[in-house]
Amino acid sequence: MTVESTAARKPRRSAGGKAGTTGSKRSTTGTKSTTRTAARKAGDGEPELVQLLTPEGKRVKNAEYDPYVAGITPDELRGLYRDMVLTRRFDAEATALQRQGELGLWASLLGQEAAQIGSGRATREDDYVFPTYREHGVAWCRGVDPTNLLGMFRGVNNGGWDPNGNNFHLYTIVIGSQALHATGYAMGVAKDGADAAVVAYFGDGASSQGDVAEAFTFSAVYNAPVVFFCQNNQWAISEPTEKQTRVPLYQRAQGYGFPGVRVDGNDVLACLAVTKWALERARRGEGPTLVEAFTYRMGAHTTSDDPSRYRGDDERAAWEAKDPIARLRTYLESQTDTDEGFFAELEEESEALGRRVREVVRAMPDPDRFAIFENVYADGHALVDEERAQFAAYQASFADVEEGKQR
Repeated sequence: MTVESTAARKPRRSAGGKAGTTGSKRSTTGTKSTTRTAARKAGDGEPELVQLLTPEGKRVKNAEYDPYVAGITPDELRGLYRDMVLTRRFDAEATALQRQGELGLWASLLGQEAAQIGSGRATREDDYVFPTYREHGVAWCRGVDPTNLLGMFRGVNNGGWDPNGNNFHLYTIVIGSQALHATGYAMGVAKDGADAAVVAYFGDGASSQGDVAEAFTFSAVYNAPVVFFCQNNQWAISEPTEKQTRVPLYQRAQGYGFPGVRVDGNDVLACLAVTKWALERARRGEGPTLVEAFTYRMGAHTTSDDPSRYRGDDERAAWEAKDPIARLRTYLESQTDTDEGFFAELEEESEALGRRVREVVRAMPDPDRFAIFENVYADGHALVDEERAQFAAYQASFADVEEGKQR
């Protein structure tokens, strides 16, 4: 079972290919496109959504972004489809494992596959990605074995992979802080004169954080080669987007002086094209871009959340009709030579991935329940010692119950 997709990625270019250009000059096109992109409106008065593939699986033309996917082949389209299907299968298996007590927590990406696969496949090998804790599809695109994502959620490690091995940073649990990390890294890339770009992922909830605002300021002032990719899945846990902002999220870029664009986050082709455009801007030294992928979180915020308490079934049903995988399958079946054999083989591969994930997780050690008390203070602390003793007594009480049952 290989992690790499058949979807093509742009070949890596030399880090010195355009030495001194990234971040070294300002471009007037950045300011111009800020105004142009933010001002575009759809016919119904809502902000225009960049869309190349409709929910019904029909290809629509877009003069601005079509060039970025003009050369895509049927094999590459099948690769994108494979990426989304296998990512969804992995996510479903992880959710099931958490319900079975094998993981402490899981943050599902269900419904957001196109946003992650499209943007992830737009990156080059020498780009650097800073994720939150839900970018399982982006990790897949960057070549991180999906089973490596699970150790932290099981409580047996603090990450699970070498960030520099795939230019994919460890998951960030603190909301919004990775936007600052990405900006600082991008500023370093610019100073090094490297021909690379940085992508920072965050959600609509994180867009309200001060760290993100500071990242926008620094990236604009220093013309950092960074793409801020916001997955607006409509809900920051139980808080809807309209309670966080009075304007569409992508328009926030205007106040900082760089372009913002809203893309259909359930359209993998549009996400691929828009992210390629933004990354190429960054590499040309034109500074940051904010991409708002307008999508929907089909499941719970995490497995500790109950979305039925704050949103209705009708809302979910409306978004199910926009499913990112279904629309690409419709397009493949109607516009390419993709036959049932491809889908059948992919189903077998999907099941094999599920089995492997189960086997790997169940072979992991149980987490050390007392590790939380270690390294809190350098020299120890009486209160921590007391809490450790209380926790030990609590754990021992379960053994007493089990012993009583056996009698």
